[in-house]
Amino acid sequence: MKQTSMEECIELLLLSAKDSRLSKAVFSKPLSRDVKKTVLTVRMIKGERMLQAETFTTDNKAYHKNIPLCEAADVLVELMAGYAQVNVLCEGASAEWRCSKSGTQTLIGGAKLRSALADGRTAVVDTAGNNLSKKHILDGTEPFLKMLGISDGNGRIYDKKHMKFRQINRFVELVRDVSEHLPSKEIYICDLCCGKSYLSFAVYHYFANVLGLTTHMTGVDLKADVVSYCNEVAQKLGFEGLHFVCGDVAAFEVAHKPDLVVSLHACDVATDIVLEKAVAWQTPVILSTPCCHHEMNRLLNCKALSFVSEHSMLRQKLCDAVTDALRLKWLGSHGYRTSALELVEDAPKNILLRAVRLPDNEETKRAMERARREYDEARRYLCDDSRIGLLEDGQSMFSKS
Repeated sequence: MKQTSMEECIELLLLSAKDSRLSKAVFSKPLSRDVKKTVLTVRMIKGERMLQAETFTTDNKAYHKNIPLCEAADVLVELMAGYAQVNVLCEGASAEWRCSKSGTQTLIGGAKLRSALADGRTAVVDTAGNNLSKKHILDGTEPFLKMLGISDGNGRIYDKKHMKFRQINRFVELVRDVSEHLPSKEIYICDLCCGKSYLSFAVYHYFANVLGLTTHMTGVDLKADVVSYCNEVAQKLGFEGLHFVCGDVAAFEVAHKPDLVVSLHACDVATDIVLEKAVAWQTPVILSTPCCHHEMNRLLNCKALSFVSEHSMLRQKLCDAVTDALRLKWLGSHGYRTSALELVEDAPKNILLRAVRLPDNEETKRAMERARREYDEARRYLCDDSRIGLLEDGQSMFSKS
C-alpha cells in the first residue's frame, strides 16, 4: 500500500533522527489557539537517543517532553494531527509537509531529503545531553572572511566583527533552507544594493565552494569605489563567477533571469525597489533584510491607531512592522509563499523577508486574489487614502499614484 504524505514525513523524520542528522523538526500552523508551535530535536539522554519536543504556548510558556525513538511513530501521528505544517530540517536538505483546510496533504522535498540521507550528504549534529552544539556553515577560516577583515590569519573572528559573522552565517543558513527550490547544477544570483558585499561573497562561497555549483552572481550598488573594491577582492579570491556593477538598482536589467535575489539592509524604499525587480523577473526565491522604514512613518494616518502613533518611538516600531507585513502581503499577491524570519537575535535590523514562488495553478491564483484584497484594505486602513499606490514602476508601495 502506498504511503500517505504524513507517513512519509514521519518516516523521514525518524530516519534522520536515528542517525543524528535531524537539525530540528518544526510543527507550525497549529489548529489550537492555545499553541504557537512545537520544535523537535534529537538528544542523547541517559545513553538513549530521544526526540525532545518543546511546545510553545500563546501564554509564553514552554513544555518539554522526551520521546524514545522506539515509541515516536505513534506519538508523531498524534502530534501532526494538531498542526497544518511540519518542516523536517537537516544540514543540506529539508522536507515540508502541509495539510490544507480541506484535509489535502502534500509533502514537498521528500525525495530530495531521502536521497540526501541515503548518500550521506546531510551532516551529523551534536546530540550531547540537552545542549545542542550548532555547527555553522562558515567557521572563520574562509579566505574571503580574512580578506574582508572579519577574521585574522588564523581564522579567529575579530572581537568587533562577531555580530557581523553571526549575521553572515545566519543568512547563509537561511539560503540553505530554501535550496530545494533552487537549481542543483548551475545557478544565477543577484545581490541588489549590495554595499560592502559581505553577503555576496558568503553566498557565492556557499554555492560555488560548499555545494560545488557553477555559480554566476552579480552585485549591484551605486557607490563606484565600493564596487571597484569588491571586484578587486573577487579577482584576488579567484571567484570567477562573481562580478559587481555600479548603477541604480531600479534601472538594472539582467541578461539571464536570476534563480535567487538577495538583499541585505537596502535602505527604506530601496527594499521596495529590490522586491519589485525580483518579482518582475519572476525570481523563484527572494531573501531580503530591510533597513529603515521612513516612508510609512511619513504617511501613516490612521485614527484607530493614534494611541500608538502619538508616541514617536512606538510609532516607528509600528511602522517597521506594518511596512514589512505589507511587503509580504504584496509578494503574496504576486504568487509567492512568504514568511518573516529572525536574522540574528538581539540585534537591530534583524527581520528577513523570505518569498518562494508558488506553482502557477488555480489554488495560487485564488491565494493571489485574496492577498491583493487584503493588501489594498490594509493600505486604506493605515493611510486613510484609497489612492496609496502599489509597489510598481520603481515606486514605494506607499507612494501616491
